[in-house]
Amino acid sequence: MTSKPKTARADFRIAAGKETVGQAVKASTETYEQAFNMTKDQVEKASQSLIKGYDDLTEITQKNVEAFVKAGNLWAKGAETIGKAYFNLAQVSAEAGVEVAQAMFAAKTLKDVVDVQSGYAKASMDTIVAEGKKINDMTIKVANEAFEPIQVQVNQAIEKVLKQTAA
Repeated sequence: MTSKPKTARADFRIAAGKETVGQAVKASTETYEQAFNMTKDQVEKASQSLIKGYDDLTEITQKNVEAFVKAGNLWAKGAETIGKAYFNLAQVSAEAGVEVAQAMFAAKTLKDVVDVQSGYAKASMDTIVAEGKKINDMTIKVANEAFEPIQVQVNQAIEKVLKQTAA
């Protein structure tokens, strides 16, 4: 008869041990699942953030290229306009030189030659100063217009980065 109580106690201990092991396995499984799910969520969030960052960088780079192309086109167009202004100045100067040469050959006295030459020098200087100012103003305008798309894009990119940093 003494064997039954020992068996009952052993059975109880085995049952209690099984229950404890079962609870431990269940707790470990739940903890593992929670850790796995948290890690999975963090990886998904990091991946989404990385993809969004890459997309944002791609968009900014594309807009930068577009701004530089636009600036280059504006600069080329402006350089063409400035080149035409220089050509026009050279043409006007050449025509004035021909007219002065004809007037000097038609002069009857040395005073007439000096007067023609003085008038030509004054007119040339006035033309060079006036046209030089126009060309300088054109150059500044072209530079500002060409830089504008780049400046706008830089400002937009900085604004976007600041918004993302604040968020």
